[in-house]
Amino acid sequence: MRVSTVPATGRTVSNPVIPGFHPDPSVCRAGDDYYLACSSFEYFPGVPLFHSRDLVHWTQIGNALDRPSQLRLPLDSPSSGGIYAPTLRHHDGRFWLIVTNVSGDGNLLFTATDPAGPWSDPIPLPGVHGIDPDLAWDDDGVCWCTTAGVGQVSLDPHTGETTGPQRRIWSGTPGAKAPEAPHLYRIGDYWYLLIAEGGTERCHGVSVARGRTPTGPFEPCPHNPVLTHRGTDHPVQNTGHADLAQAPDGSWWMVLLGVRPGGGTPGWHVLGRETFLAPVDWVDGWPVVGEVPSVLPAPAWPLHPPAAAPDARDDFDLSELAPHWVSLRHRPAEACTTKERPGSLTLRARGGSLDDTDVTFVGRRQQHLSCRVRALADVTEGRGGLAVRLDEHHHYDIEATPGEVLVRARVGPLNTVVASRPIPAGPVVLRIDVTATRTLQDARTGPDTVRIGVEEPDGTFLELALLDGRYLSTEVAGGFTGRVIGMFAAAGSVHFDWFDYEPLD
Repeated sequence: MRVSTVPATGRTVSNPVIPGFHPDPSVCRAGDDYYLACSSFEYFPGVPLFHSRDLVHWTQIGNALDRPSQLRLPLDSPSSGGIYAPTLRHHDGRFWLIVTNVSGDGNLLFTATDPAGPWSDPIPLPGVHGIDPDLAWDDDGVCWCTTAGVGQVSLDPHTGETTGPQRRIWSGTPGAKAPEAPHLYRIGDYWYLLIAEGGTERCHGVSVARGRTPTGPFEPCPHNPVLTHRGTDHPVQNTGHADLAQAPDGSWWMVLLGVRPGGGTPGWHVLGRETFLAPVDWVDGWPVVGEVPSVLPAPAWPLHPPAAAPDARDDFDLSELAPHWVSLRHRPAEACTTKERPGSLTLRARGGSLDDTDVTFVGRRQQHLSCRVRALADVTEGRGGLAVRLDEHHHYDIEATPGEVLVRARVGPLNTVVASRPIPAGPVVLRIDVTATRTLQDARTGPDTVRIGVEEPDGTFLELALLDGRYLSTEVAGGFTGRVIGMFAAAGSVHFDWFDYEPLD
């Protein structure tokens, strides 16, 4: 029997619902509100948190791990290390967040009464082994933690102490690698175990099993995977790492990660893994996942778009940075402040370039396939500029010193100055234009182009370099992250009067 829980409305909304590098989404509902957390890897603060009233429009309300006591990322920890795969849950009047810090601290548990923070210091979980931990409570109040593998152990979430050995409860689909991202739910008469498998690349997918108890035994869905785009030409690929939420009208929805490859063969995704939304029906007691298109049929309940667009210019007039700003591994106050020069962001150099793991960098995720980024930099006391970053070995940047700007490209072992030009004394407007490829020249056409230069006093763009965007993609660089565009200091102190991010899609 088919039970359709997703009514047709005739309206549409955009997908992904949280664009840009926002992978591994986990969602929970508290009353009429939804909250969502994502992985953050080597960036600080960690675990961005979002709020929505309709599952479609999301506003970042903070970052769960915003203190050094919560998030320890050694300066030598690699890019794509750090914080993996949070699970966010609301239970017994509190919010619970469990994550893995693969760069040293292992599995950690945090709590809060308000998801906007503050969140507690971490509760270590030495008895929980494996990444992608999940939390679920049974009718007796027992808390079950399930991890990639798929292993399970009961624990006291207040102390972090586990009870008994961790045991394997399901191995996923035979022949599918990397069973991970487990989420356990009580829905009706069954406990459903949702996992990702196939690896987080093009073969990624979502499978499900069910059992009468949270510990199994689990019966796999006869139609697994319930979601995958492997072997298709769908514009959204790598679909997986999902979580379920039920709406007030009883309908079910899935948040999941996916990528939007561009260009020719093999296709390059540059924004990282993004958060998408898909409707879910129930057929004979199994979830059936609907289409994951770029334009999604809107939910039937009232939509609540944010009051203001998030992609606004920042004049750094506030004493603290907005939550969408991230840095690398940590952000000491002496290296990054808006208080030294009111109305400006002052960055003091630590590492000497974007090649260094301790470089002073403040950026935001690229969220649009085409965008324009500008910043007004004063380098009279130092050297720094504007960069598009994937990791230490893959970045494009424009660096200003008193009297000169230069464009540098780092692609793996190749590190070269592409262009340079003298500039007059005083602040300079640095600019990066990213333009998505719309027409393929041949199968080797890249996903986008990156134009880098400066603006003249009359606003004219002086282009210094035109670079192929494929080299700042996961398919080239590897890893799990996406592009972050921002400001850096390579020597002395650099003051940024403003930063402007303009979507051009």
